[in-house]
Amino acid sequence: MKRALIAVLIGAAVFAGVYGFAASLGVNSDSLGAGNSAVAACQAGTVSVSYTAGYNSAAPAGYRATTVTVGNLDTSGAACGGKAIRVTLTGPGASNASLGEQTGTVPSSGTSMNFGFAGVNASDVTGVHVVVSG
Repeated sequence: MKRALIAVLIGAAVFAGVYGFAASLGVNSDSLGAGNSAVAACQAGTVSVSYTAGYNSAAPAGYRATTVTVGNLDTSGAACGGKAIRVTLTGPGASNASLGEQTGTVPSSGTSMNFGFAGVNASDVTGVHVVVSG
């Protein structure tokens, strides 16, 4: 019984030490490490994302994702206006592989942006990732 108790205590001490070291790792652009950091959003509301597909008769014929619309953007200068934006179509399956990517700058007026895509099979698209940074 004493051996089991000593083993549990040693295991707990090792776990606490490793956990403490991992928690002390920081994240910055000058070093490689692990950690997390809260990132403030440039707007309070949620953006909407939709895409349209068009039929392409060229081989292989089928529907292609042609336009991604990012809406409900807060384009004021105090929010997302003037910041860089990246839209990535992802799929298929759990791989989340990039099928295509477009970049731009959030305008200072309006509430939506359109991004044009070509050659992305609509049936392959399983997700759309939007990143606003700056």
